[in-house]
Order: sequence, then C-alpha cells, then structure tokens
Amino acid sequence: MAGMKVLVTDHHLPGDELPDALAIVNPNQPGCEFPSKNLAGVGVIFYLMLALRAELRQRGVYEANAGPRLNELADLVALGTVADVVSLDANNRLIVTQGLERMRKGQMQAGLRALFQVAGRDPRQASAFDLGFALGPRINAAGRLADMALGIRCLITDDEDEAANLARELEDMNQDRRSIEQSMREEALRAAELAEPDTSATVCVFHPEWHQGIVGLVASRLKEKYWRPTLAFAQGDEGEIKGSGRSIPDVHLRDALDLVSKRYPGLILKFGGHAMAAGLTIEEDNYDVFVQAFEEAVQELTGRYQFDPIIETDGSLEPEHINITVAGLLQKQVWGAGFPAPVFRDNFFVRQQRLLKNKHLKLSLERNGEYFDAIWFNRDTLLPENIEAAYRLDQNEWNGNVSVQFIIEYAQGQD
Repeated sequence: MAGMKVLVTDHHLPGDELPDALAIVNPNQPGCEFPSKNLAGVGVIFYLMLALRAELRQRGVYEANAGPRLNELADLVALGTVADVVSLDANNRLIVTQGLERMRKGQMQAGLRALFQVAGRDPRQASAFDLGFALGPRINAAGRLADMALGIRCLITDDEDEAANLARELEDMNQDRRSIEQSMREEALRAAELAEPDTSATVCVFHPEWHQGIVGLVASRLKEKYWRPTLAFAQGDEGEIKGSGRSIPDVHLRDALDLVSKRYPGLILKFGGHAMAAGLTIEEDNYDVFVQAFEEAVQELTGRYQFDPIIETDGSLEPEHINITVAGLLQKQVWGAGFPAPVFRDNFFVRQQRLLKNKHLKLSLERNGEYFDAIWFNRDTLLPENIEAAYRLDQNEWNGNVSVQFIIEYAQGQD
C-alpha cells in the first residue's frame, strides 16, 4: 500500500463491493442524485471538471467566468459519447450536438482533423455516424491490436504533423483489425452453427487463437445475426479465457452474469459491464460449465429461449419526402443508441442487384414508376424481385455528386 489517495470515476453499474477510494464519482452508484444516468466515461469526467471549475470559482481561485475553457473539449466528449454506444438521451444528444457544431466549424483537436482526413470524411458535414463508424473504430484499433496510448496521443497532440502521422498509423492498424475480424467472424459463425443457436437462448464461442481485442466485435456480429445475447472468448492469462459480450434489448447482460456468479460462486473470476455489453474472465476448464450456466440464467431471467428481432418502422415514406433536402436534414441530426434514425417501410420491385466485394448488396429499386438507389451492408445474398424493405434515407456522395440513397436495414420477399 503506497498510501496514495485515489479518485475513481466510472459510468458502469457498480458491483456489490466498491473500491476503497477517497471518492467514487459514478452517476449509477446507489444514492447518486445526478439525473443523467447514461453518461459515458468521458461524460462523467467532463461533468466532474465542470463542477471542479465551478467550485474553484466559488473559492476565488478563478474569477467569475474565468478558468479553463472546457467547451474546447466538446469535440472529444462528443466522440467518446458516441463511440461508447451509450444511450443518447436528451443530455447526451446535447453533448454530441455541441461537439459536432465545433467540428463543422473546424474547431477540433488536431488528431480529430487528421482522422477525418484518413477516413475520407468531410468534417464540415460531421455527423454522429462519422464519430461512431469512422473515427471511433480507428482510435479503438490501437487498443485492440497494440497499445491504446497511440490513440490517446493522436487525440491530445497539438502538432498537426504528428497528428497526421499518428492518424496514418491508426488507419493501418484499422485495416489489420478488419482483416483479423473477418477471419475470426467466419470461424465464429462456423462454431455457432455447430452449437445449433436456434435451439438456445444464448450464443457462446471460443477459440484459443482468437485476438482478445477483437472478440467484442465478433460478439456484436453474431448477436446481430442470431439476435441472442452473445459471448465470444479468447485466450487470457495462463489457464484463463477472457470473454466479451453483446446483448439485445430483451436481456440485461450484466444481470445475467451476476446471476451466474451468485448461482455458481467462483465460476466467473471477474466481470463487469452494463445492459448491452460486458466483459468477463473464467477458467478455460470451466468453459462448458459456464456456457450451460449462462444459458440457464438468461432463460430464468426472461422466461424464454428464443428471441425474434422486431423491426420497428415509422411507416411508409411519401415520395415527395424522398429528396436531398430531407436526407440532408436527417443526416445532420444526432442519432444513435436509444435514439435511432427514422426507419421507413415500403414495397419495391428489384430492378437490378449486385454484390460489392462479395459482402454488400447494391440495389436499384422501383416503386410506382420511380427509381431509387439502395445498399444493404453486410448482405451477401441476392433478393427476390418483389420485396418489403425497412430502410433509412441517406445521402450518397460520389465524384462530387450528391444523390439520395436508401440504407436497407431489413428486407423480405413480398407476394
């Protein structure tokens, strides 16, 4: 014991035992009256800094309205909020909106500017999609494959040249991450099919050669395919395996793991997380026992062993609203976890379709004599001629031209 005083900030649901710290700042700990319970970790520390600045002003350390200009960090807080996939309640949407506004004005950290560049995205049109699917994965690639310090250095440097070099390194790592993930995902799909997932409430997969930093992404892909709480494991320390899980709205993942830990003391060496994502460590020899225990826990908590995905839509979209203006307005809004973008549902005739790189389906659709371009990401099989589709309205930019495009969320044959 060094006798050092420690302040802990966190946003995860706390366990039964809390660390012996000088103070714990967590809106989700019992007794905390802070109203915004969905803050990401970066949001918690941001509000702590706001409170500290206010206290120092009150004590006279800073004059009124003086002290650090914390609004200059809004871009980083927005990025962390979206990338951590927390629920975008009213407060989080405000946080993200403020950050995006600064980015669109060019007021951002050098590292974010460089990441927009390597991702081929225009910061003047910055959106929550850019944060979650362009910048976030490139920063996270460092932590998944090497050392997260590289991503942190990119975010905090003030030197434009250093930021550009670091962003290129992160881009290279992200390409490697994609290749590794693709291989692991194919292996995981084969393993999941052998386990007959349609007859169980959960999906668990493990491979001793998988990369620890990628298993969370694999779990997410399997969860989307099978629509069940999913855990993917990789080799950990000697005799141990580490898992990362993703869940569906029907199942609180951390509660399920907590039930397993109470029902089978010692089976889970450690775990943590929240409703939709969690991590854990178990002994490799106990993997089969854990898989059965996890299955039992989910069935007990939900009373079910099958979960069917529900596609919620906003109904049909009138033809007069399918235009660049509406698509642009939708694109500028803050959509994400807990506050999804509008999804529409209509019937179409498939005029043309082809696979892009054998993993994305490009479509030309017709409805009432009007033609529409569409794409279904991560779809590798063709559709029948007549379909009912759930889709989002999007803008597609190509060679300087902007057009309306549908992003297909789901489609099925229509008689």
